[in-house]
Amino acid sequence: MHQVKICPVCKHTAFGNYLDLKDYFLSEESFSILQCKQCSFLLTSPVPDNNELPRYYASDEYISHSAKRKGLINSIYLLARNYTVQSKFRIVDQRVSGKRILDIGCGTGELLGRFKSRGYETSGIEPNEDARKFAAKAYQLDIFNEEAITGFESGRFDAVMMWHVLEHVASLEERIMQIVRIMHKEGTLFVALPNCRSLDAKIYERYWAAWDVPRHLYHFTRDSVEKLFEKCGMAVQEVLPMKLDAFYISMLSEKYRSGKRKFVKGLINGWRSNIFAGKNNNEYSSLIYVIKMGQK
Repeated sequence: MHQVKICPVCKHTAFGNYLDLKDYFLSEESFSILQCKQCSFLLTSPVPDNNELPRYYASDEYISHSAKRKGLINSIYLLARNYTVQSKFRIVDQRVSGKRILDIGCGTGELLGRFKSRGYETSGIEPNEDARKFAAKAYQLDIFNEEAITGFESGRFDAVMMWHVLEHVASLEERIMQIVRIMHKEGTLFVALPNCRSLDAKIYERYWAAWDVPRHLYHFTRDSVEKLFEKCGMAVQEVLPMKLDAFYISMLSEKYRSGKRKFVKGLINGWRSNIFAGKNNNEYSSLIYVIKMGQK
């Protein structure tokens, strides 16, 4: 483990304590959310070293790497994922002109498989070996480990996708600059992230499942996303809601807070969060950022 020393957004080195919490998903270990005193960006601390990180993902219930339905919450998530695959496909397909697409953190390949079936030239990056093997076998996809991103030729991709991935990446600026290099100058980047200004984050506080420490190293707001990408010569063009996330996150948060599976209460709070977002600057539980090179 190591302590956070520098803010990746503004490079400031002074932090205040924002929230103390635990890894309720797996280890029960204690962590803190720190807030940069200059730009207010939120970061997890301490941060596991690279050799420590795999054990925080070592669970059959870490369902972004699994196509199995174990438990009601996971079953609901996977049913929702089948629905959102079509939604994500439509969002991307309507906003890109070329057919070369990269999905970073493609998991078990359901979305990328949809793109391939619709005539796209697809590539995926996935650090989990089991997920890579599943995606290759189930959808005949070309899936690479994370190191492969440095080998892609400049300007190759018309679209790059990162669905709930950027919050896991240790070197934010380095990863964004890698994407800038491999993306066509007219290409589009799609980034989905939890939104810690949502109502469900306020309701559940330290038990909010989307903190997901220490797997989530960073915790984003619209302002911090815009500042981070502006540093790298990119600009947010659109911000779109992921309304189903509020229900899943609220149900999981209820489990963390009470130790019980209060599905109805979770559903109610997910509904409340979406109603709140519709009246308050679209502060949904998760947001999709559509990002391009240059200025707005």
